[in-house]
Amino acid sequence: MPTSSTLKVEPLTIEDTSDITNLFFAAFTGPQIRRVFPDTPSVRKWLEDAITNDIINKPFQRYLKVVDTESKDDQGRLRIAAYAKWDLSMPDERGQRFPPWHEDMPRQLCEEFFDREDKNRKRVMGDRKHFYLDTLATHPDYRCRGAGSMLVKWGCDLADAEKVEAYVDASKEGAPLYAKFGFVDYSNPGEDIASMARR
Repeated sequence: MPTSSTLKVEPLTIEDTSDITNLFFAAFTGPQIRRVFPDTPSVRKWLEDAITNDIINKPFQRYLKVVDTESKDDQGRLRIAAYAKWDLSMPDERGQRFPPWHEDMPRQLCEEFFDREDKNRKRVMGDRKHFYLDTLATHPDYRCRGAGSMLVKWGCDLADAEKVEAYVDASKEGAPLYAKFGFVDYSNPGEDIASMARR
């Protein structure tokens, strides 16, 4: 059974993009996210290309992985337990968050979903400098083993060192993890996504 003592945080590389795309679809199986990101070969390729583009062209996007030092995949590489994307830029510095939507993706729903996230972030954070936990995905085999906490702690430690706040759009199920690190839920009543800030 994997434990936090066998897990290690490392920078994610371009060679990992296929693995973390697979991890993304293994981790996010709820109906809402699957409507936005249908699990098709074309959408998987779109996501893999988007991540690769971020790694190459957006140095303010910090991709991290947690590897299990005692488990290897079919290629003999250390198995990835979880990954995170911390965005150290502000929205006006970042530019377009995603490339144009793939034709397999419902464009209007995608626009509405991410526009709502951006508006909630602006409502909670205003124009104050902060770091944004854009994505955190843990493989089902590694849930409740500390991998997600390691990736949240990495960003919180950096935010503390830089003396800035942090923000995350969390699922209601995931909110308790962020609360342990000082994030507070500022959602409006009835929202299904928790708008959480760490002051």
